[in-house]
Amino acid sequence: MGTPETTAEPASGDEGRIDGFIAHLRAERRLSPHTAAAYRRDLDCLLRDSGGQSLAAMTPVQLRRILARQHAAGLSGRSLARRLSAWRSFFLWLQRRGEITGDPCTGIRAPRSPKRLPETLSPDVTGHLLGFDAEGFDASCDRALFELIYSSGLRLSEATGLDTGVIDLSSGTVRVLGKGSKTREVPVGEAAIGALRDWLAVRPQHARPDDPALFITRRGRRLGPRTVQTRLDRLARARGLEQHVHPHMLRHAFASHVLQSSGDLRAVQELLGHASISTTQVYAHLDFQHLAKVYDAAHPRARKKVESAK
Repeated sequence: MGTPETTAEPASGDEGRIDGFIAHLRAERRLSPHTAAAYRRDLDCLLRDSGGQSLAAMTPVQLRRILARQHAAGLSGRSLARRLSAWRSFFLWLQRRGEITGDPCTGIRAPRSPKRLPETLSPDVTGHLLGFDAEGFDASCDRALFELIYSSGLRLSEATGLDTGVIDLSSGTVRVLGKGSKTREVPVGEAAIGALRDWLAVRPQHARPDDPALFITRRGRRLGPRTVQTRLDRLARARGLEQHVHPHMLRHAFASHVLQSSGDLRAVQELLGHASISTTQVYAHLDFQHLAKVYDAAHPRARKKVESAK
């Protein structure tokens, strides 16, 4: 009698399973290449630490041991939670295919890590950063792009993936393709609309006739995320900001500033395209920090003032 398939499998079989799962993510769930690559890295770590054990025969005890070893090696609870999520998706896929009878990740939780608040910019600093003269092709592109990210709370990949046809300047809206290929329509502010009008006036100088990309380089190619990161960092230093500024900080600034003004967490969730409001709640903590600073500065019996008077 032969050994059942789920008790032993050569490494090549597991590599084939991982390849099939990644292909499923790209074709069926339409995840971005960046996200699919992150899934592969997490699964490669599991394969590496499996000790030759077939992934299809993994048990909860073995997975807990692997997580414990990785945690002892210095991996944070946040990173372990991400890996565990990728593993769980993989095993559920195997289960749907009938290769395993149950999910070995059931009941396993990663150790908790302290919640880190995202870095953001104050309204004054954001206004100073974006208040530059957009002279020339590149500067006009940068101003339109950065104003749009801040105005509409876009992810970097969402902004660089935009085509000219998704912007409606007359109604002040942009149609965005977000995570999981979900589309949302979000408003565009007046400052961003003005910057976009200026940009669309100079874009034809280098645009290719058959390329719909909204933001392009002088060679007519779609602007890439790495180039955007470099340009924003250069702009921040030129504007005299001491902190490192990356595009996602403009999205964080959008969320925290809208929440400070409106207090409407659900609306911010919709604008950001978050699937769960728990993801958006981190900005409530930022808002509380802002209110606490206002309180400490303004209240006559604030703790800091009382302590300084002693």
